[in-house]
Amino acid sequence: MELLQDLAWRGIIYQQTDEEGMKNVLNKESISLYCGVDPTADSMHIGHLLPFLTLRRFQKHGHRPIVLVGGATGLIGDPSGKSEERKLLTLETVQDNVSGIKKQLENIFTFSGDNGAVMVNNYDWAGSMDIVSFLRDIGKHIGVNYMLAKDTIASRLDSGISFTEFTYTILQAMDFNHLYQHHNCKLQIGGSDQWGNITSGLELIRKMQPEGSKAFGLTIPLVTKADGTKFGKSESGAIWLDPEKTTPYEFYQFWINTADADVVKYLKFFTFLSHEEIEKLAKSVEDEPHLRQAQKVLAEEMTRLIHGEDSLQQAIKISHALFSGDVRSLSAAEIKQGFKDVPSFEAGNESESNLVDLLVTAKISSSKRQAREDIANGAILVNGERVTDTSYTLEDSDRIDGQFTIIRRGKKKYTLIKY
Repeated sequence: MELLQDLAWRGIIYQQTDEEGMKNVLNKESISLYCGVDPTADSMHIGHLLPFLTLRRFQKHGHRPIVLVGGATGLIGDPSGKSEERKLLTLETVQDNVSGIKKQLENIFTFSGDNGAVMVNNYDWAGSMDIVSFLRDIGKHIGVNYMLAKDTIASRLDSGISFTEFTYTILQAMDFNHLYQHHNCKLQIGGSDQWGNITSGLELIRKMQPEGSKAFGLTIPLVTKADGTKFGKSESGAIWLDPEKTTPYEFYQFWINTADADVVKYLKFFTFLSHEEIEKLAKSVEDEPHLRQAQKVLAEEMTRLIHGEDSLQQAIKISHALFSGDVRSLSAAEIKQGFKDVPSFEAGNESESNLVDLLVTAKISSSKRQAREDIANGAILVNGERVTDTSYTLEDSDRIDGQFTIIRRGKKKYTLIKY
């Protein structure tokens, strides 16, 4: 299937500046195109993924992706979607954030071959520009009335917008113009909130490049959830691509917990599965929703893409161990992932080796009497094994890798004992 038809089938296209023109160009030649991200944090989250995965789809069809990390625009702040000024970051912080984001983007794109991805940082051309050059060479081509008509700016006029954020759209327009001139970049992709910035870039190209120069813009819809809650959030917060912020196990669990009403849409948006594979999984959602086959495939595809095969297998192992209760099969590293958010207790003295005392001290049971009842009733499991002896004392063999003991009270209440 032709690329634009595939994007339309997946529901990825929100707006295009010139559908027919872009279709003609894509059918005739391989182009360079770009998408950017500002390094406002040291990691991207899954809300950043869809535009870059769309860029990767173009790469799979023979086009060259340019991945832009906004070392300059990250110092300014995009007014898009904000009701007040962003807190300005230091140059050092932004550069540190750039380093973290670059590593994540390297997992998504192929940087070798005839259409290998190119990574650029707009600080390289914007950071050294002096104010007079900016005003004379760039600012004179963008009218104030033109900028005031942009939704991202118009929505901030009542609450107030600084000249700094007011000029953000010009800086991003500079990016598109620079990439057009130096990389023959003919298309910018972005989220639906980037439409104003993309069209500013097209305006600057029209004004600054030779007559007849042609470039295009394409935006992608905002990812939503069927129940109205925000996509990309869990109970513990944003789902980051950095494994130190969101472990591969947590990442896997986020996707596997996708609602039936959303899973087919997410398979279309985020995976590179074929139409036939997705349609087969869609049928499984209708016919056998209890098997959650579509969710399993979605979780596997996304975890493999972002964290690699080894991390995926580790996440699956942790999931199976927690479902079956066989937590003793986990390593200390796997326990750190799977039990990251459960209550924990630092065991510090010999008296806590007595199970009854430990249950009380760690606040698993409310009193020694309750602790004895819990044990006698079979409500206490140590590393997945039920203990009914009220005189039970924990041994070194109860410490997984010498670091952890996992106590479970009832069906779901876990406590991680650390040594």
